[in-house]
Amino acid sequence: MSSGRPAVFFDRDGTLNEEVEFLSRPGQLVLIPGAARAVRAVNDSGMICCIISNQSGIARGIFAEADLVPVHAKLERELAREGARIDRIYYCPHHPTAGLSPYNIVCECRKPFPGMLHKAETELAVDLHRSFVVGDRLIDIQAGQAAGSKGILVLTGWGMHARAEIAASGVTPDFIAASAVEAVDYILHGDKGEKTTDD
Repeated sequence: MSSGRPAVFFDRDGTLNEEVEFLSRPGQLVLIPGAARAVRAVNDSGMICCIISNQSGIARGIFAEADLVPVHAKLERELAREGARIDRIYYCPHHPTAGLSPYNIVCECRKPFPGMLHKAETELAVDLHRSFVVGDRLIDIQAGQAAGSKGILVLTGWGMHARAEIAASGVTPDFIAASAVEAVDYILHGDKGEKTTDD
């Protein structure tokens, strides 16, 4: 059995910051209210805190990988202003069909595949079976569950739309939360929000 530490993996857009299609400039990044508090609570708990984000805008030629550097620097500054930090940011620049080489490939790092979680498992000694993925899309839940982690749907970003998609898919989130704050409250303190499974 793993002796690693548990982690919380946050999706980025629509979960920690406001949803913007193909966000590529620091000025577009605005934290969702409470997001920094949620991240800080994970930090204070001793759990590892990561971001896992699909960034197919790179494969599509909409922006370059280098454009993510100032965006993520802004994200980290905004979090730091409220005493929060991200231990590692993982992103997938690929798309299975769109765009040009070398990015137009099927890869294990693109959610719903769990490659980014397995990378964290190796690099940060994460115990995936005691970890959580928090996101606003079906693919976040699928990636978490594929890695043996729990998946929590948040109703920010695309969450309300994803809720209907998830219901039709047969995938069951381990929890549905109004926001990242409520998701982290559930992770750290147990059942206070909306359960998705029968007792």
